Amino acid sequence: MAIHLLAFAQSGELTSLFSNTGLVARAVLLILMLFSLFSWSIVVAKWSLFRRAKVQSGRFVRAFRKAQRMQDVAAVAEQFKPSPLVSVFEGAYEELRRQGPRLNVTSIQRSTQIAASEELTRLERRLPWLATTGAVTPFIGLFGTVWGIIDAFHGLGDAGAATLRAVAPGISEALITTAAGLFAAVPAVIFYNMYMNNIREFGARMDDFSLELLNTVERGSNAPAPQRGVEVVER
Repeated sequence: MAIHLLAFAQSGELTSLFSNTGLVARAVLLILMLFSLFSWSIVVAKWSLFRRAKVQSGRFVRAFRKAQRMQDVAAVAEQFKPSPLVSVFEGAYEELRRQGPRLNVTSIQRSTQIAASEELTRLERRLPWLATTGAVTPFIGLFGTVWGIIDAFHGLGDAGAATLRAVAPGISEALITTAAGLFAAVPAVIFYNMYMNNIREFGARMDDFSLELLNTVERGSNAPAPQRGVEVVER
């Protein structure tokens, strides 16, 4: 379909159709084009963000499991920054450093939950625009369709006879705006669903990492302070 649209545009017929449309249809097409361009900018940016986050998350987990101390992980965490797991670790590590010899695991768990929530909010940023595009643009295109049909009937009335020449401009506008609305909506819906699935996977991955991190803290093998004599307090 994309190849046919590209060939259609290169042939100059698309430009010709746009130049022959009315003012309302042009306004509708311009609005749909703006929706589509902004949506595609989000799609490309999020694609890169999620790809880097997934790669760096795997590397960070491997580095965490190989480290002997949490200080070692904190020293290299910055290079894995695209991963949301880094923020979860840093939240727990900062809370752990602020505590004294009495280790409160519950407060560390709350820190990981806050960091995970902030990361999910960051990952979801601007994605509602894709949902809005998928929901709104078909109706914008439908408005152009209805207007084109109205123009077709006006042309039919002015001509006084049911000829193709009388109704062709209005029908053409209707079909163009319908296609433009679908062209803007369909990719937005596809990528929105794909990215929301990725975010759910990151949420589950952060939950699993938080549990693994808390287990490490409770064992006391990787804590930043000497662990002999440390009392673990749970509330």
